[in-house]
Amino acid sequence: MTTTEERPTGEYRQYLPDLSIPRFMTMRTQDAHEYAHAFKTKHIPPWLYALFEHWRDLYEEPYQGISIDGTIRQNLFSIQDEELPVEDIVASVQDLFRLLNDEQRKALSYHIDSPEWRTWSNPEFLLTPKGLRLDEVEVLIRDAILRVLEKTLSPEGYDKAVKAMRINHFLGELVEAPKVMNEYSYNFAIFGRPSTTRPWGWTFYGHHLCLNIFIYKRQIVASPWFTGAEPNEIDSGPYKGTRILQVEETLGLQLMQSLPTEVQQQAQTYKKMNDPEMTPGRTNKDDQRHLCGAYRDNRQIPYEGVLVLDFTSRQKELAYGILEHYLLYLPRRSRELKIEQIKKYETETYFSWIGGFGNNDPFYYRIQSPVILVEFDHHSGVFLTNEEPKKFHIHTLLRTPNAGDYGYALRPLIPPVENTVAKPITWD
Repeated sequence: MTTTEERPTGEYRQYLPDLSIPRFMTMRTQDAHEYAHAFKTKHIPPWLYALFEHWRDLYEEPYQGISIDGTIRQNLFSIQDEELPVEDIVASVQDLFRLLNDEQRKALSYHIDSPEWRTWSNPEFLLTPKGLRLDEVEVLIRDAILRVLEKTLSPEGYDKAVKAMRINHFLGELVEAPKVMNEYSYNFAIFGRPSTTRPWGWTFYGHHLCLNIFIYKRQIVASPWFTGAEPNEIDSGPYKGTRILQVEETLGLQLMQSLPTEVQQQAQTYKKMNDPEMTPGRTNKDDQRHLCGAYRDNRQIPYEGVLVLDFTSRQKELAYGILEHYLLYLPRRSRELKIEQIKKYETETYFSWIGGFGNNDPFYYRIQSPVILVEFDHHSGVFLTNEEPKKFHIHTLLRTPNAGDYGYALRPLIPPVENTVAKPITWD
């Protein structure tokens, strides 16, 4: 069995890049907009530009939601009181608005049904510069935006987000490109009119941290989200000792190691991280093994692996422990209710695995049901030079299948209201 190691290991340092190569010499002179413009005009790296082009095609598709076969199941979600402190959240947004000029308010605000909600992405390139960017606004405005996050998320979820941002800053220091990657190189936008009685939400996105939040009264949807890190630790400087995603890593490995051999074989869909048996399209150079990243809002993902229903009580405890950590951004009561909902679909909850499951092996795993899908993936280097996946570069994702992302499944359940010309507004 593994144990959760809290202290940084420094293993990544043997893969630090040569900063004298043109890529880094150029990057250190660019700000985020110049860096993104160079990417879009020079198409370098070509494989990421090809993925970007594919994302733009996917964006043209009307939103449907993730499913196992293209059919969206109905009646999985309901309006409920989750004791969300919506008054405090709305007050924090109003405090933010008071600091903004008209141009900034306009840049920040989108219609609740705007498709722009789906244009978040996790690479360091600023591909869709919507809303306000934290490293381009006054400190008072930046701090007010962060207070919105703090009031919305659980204390431990907010702490996790801040740590991801600090690790991004640390990476920017490692490669000497702080104008592209820093603690505040993130964009924030609001969808709808912040209200205690009407639906609205916000998005916060940038390198290795993307959060999408939908709020209706005292109910919250935190989905989709992406959290990653390269490396997943800080081993020097003022935030030395910071580390994230090691709990999700440890619990996943403990679960796989706890399964009987025949069940491990059923759960393990591929033995190697880059397996020659993989079907075309199962991996790509950037997303690698994870399936539910940016712009994958309508992807069809069949169930794979083994049923959680058949696990022992200890194995179920590990599986739900994993899901608890993936739900960490949610406030406590919302998290409890989400776990209750997930348990109702235990007969349709699957656990699957790619890669080895020795203590030092990199791996991928997924837990998937009609109402949640989470992924964990060890990656090869993007800024670091490891050509094979290593345990210090991690991507994690959460989706809510069957139109649950962005609160879409809830919108038809919300009573229509009248607008200023007395016409009903619907949320679909």
